[in-house]
Amino acid sequence: MDEQLKQPVTAVKGIGNEMADTLADMQIMTVGDLLEYFPYRYEDYRLKDLAEVKHEERVTVEGKVHSEPSVVYYGRKKNRLTVRLLVGRYLIIATFFNQPYLKQKINVGETITVTGKWDQHRQTITATQMSAGEHAINQDFEPVYAVKGKMTVKTIRRLIKQAFSQFGHEITEILPNELLQKYKLINRRDALRIMHFPSGSDEMKQARRRFVYEEFLLFQLKMQSLRKLEREQSPGIAISYELDNLKAFITGLPFPLTGAQKRVVNEILGDMKSPYRMNRLLQGDVGSGKTVVAAIALYAAKSAGYQGALMVPTEILAEQHSQSLTQLFEPFGITVALLSSSVKGKRRREMLEQLKLGEINVLIGTHALIQDDVDFLNLGLVITDEQHRFGVEQRRVLREKGENPDVLFMTATPIPRTLAITVFGEMDVSVIDEMPSGRKTIETYWAKHEMLERVLASWKKSSRKEDRPMLSVPSSRSLISWMSRMQSMSIAH
Repeated sequence: MDEQLKQPVTAVKGIGNEMADTLADMQIMTVGDLLEYFPYRYEDYRLKDLAEVKHEERVTVEGKVHSEPSVVYYGRKKNRLTVRLLVGRYLIIATFFNQPYLKQKINVGETITVTGKWDQHRQTITATQMSAGEHAINQDFEPVYAVKGKMTVKTIRRLIKQAFSQFGHEITEILPNELLQKYKLINRRDALRIMHFPSGSDEMKQARRRFVYEEFLLFQLKMQSLRKLEREQSPGIAISYELDNLKAFITGLPFPLTGAQKRVVNEILGDMKSPYRMNRLLQGDVGSGKTVVAAIALYAAKSAGYQGALMVPTEILAEQHSQSLTQLFEPFGITVALLSSSVKGKRRREMLEQLKLGEINVLIGTHALIQDDVDFLNLGLVITDEQHRFGVEQRRVLREKGENPDVLFMTATPIPRTLAITVFGEMDVSVIDEMPSGRKTIETYWAKHEMLERVLASWKKSSRKEDRPMLSVPSSRSLISWMSRMQSMSIAH
């Protein structure tokens, strides 16, 4: 910010020490703070056709007084004034609360302008403002600011206008010109002026768009800076994998990697090779090939002499991973073991001993991996599949099984907490946004309960094509109901 804008707010004409104290309560200390004190909404005084106005929308209308206004008193110092207005082809009622004096200003046959909330059902306007005569407001949009103490919206408008008059020419651009051109953003001085003194809704949207972009950009730059400092203060393991062997493993895969898989593999291997601890989220739809990416990372860790751990939420998923990874790793002499709650007794003791001696290269399992008696010889890579199914503490325990091992999380459905972690810079993100060749496009439909027969008919049609449709239900009771229905329609299941 320019030095002139860093001056105390008292540099603006009309602001003394008392008013400066009031502004300070509103977190306005400098001239720049005053210029960047944005309104939280705008009063829209444009005349509108009531046919286009939504229910409970704030509106300004111009109408002819159709009948004498009436005032009804109820309670102490409470009253309601109502008057019928002919607005275009609509005969509506305007209601004013606790403003009985307006009765003297409203005459039958005269035109008045009313602003308030439109009730589409009752054809009434709960009015907050009224002026005699036709619509004559100079400005269609007026900013409304949050104020405190003795400060009024009218006063803050006047002060901001004076600040612009004195210091508007001192406002400088903070965004690079190439970003302004690339995203078609207006310059900062014009954007600030429009935010406070808009002449139309279109330019107001452009000004807001510019400041939304600026706010997010500055936020991300700060987060990147904090993440860089944190990474540099979080020593990890520099996994020097054998590149030639890794290339041979990738070449020997039964299918070629997609462009997206190659990109995320390079991102993950770059993290593993660096001296800083990896903390990365791998996001991709079901069937996008996250497992093979994890296999490549585990192979890289093994080639450098480190063990790898893969934790999944269910035994069925653990078994699936164990089968697929064993099939991939067996030709390369990599030992894969499966540890779950069903592994007990002598078999479990032998497995844990092998793990401790480094004879097991990759351990796959459920929550059993975080038990106290599970010790690794040299854990270098921790992978958590469906990471949103595990708590923060569970993931921390697994991570502490090694000396600052690299951490990779995988998910197909990032939950809000995961998204927040990525936004706040605690986690790098890799996205597999390309499906392997030959995969069919997944089509998703939403059906109401009364469309059940159509859903079952579609199921029957898919079954005949050998498309292997799958049904997921919330309970065994629901499953019995579905099976009964399917039997009645002669649908195989």
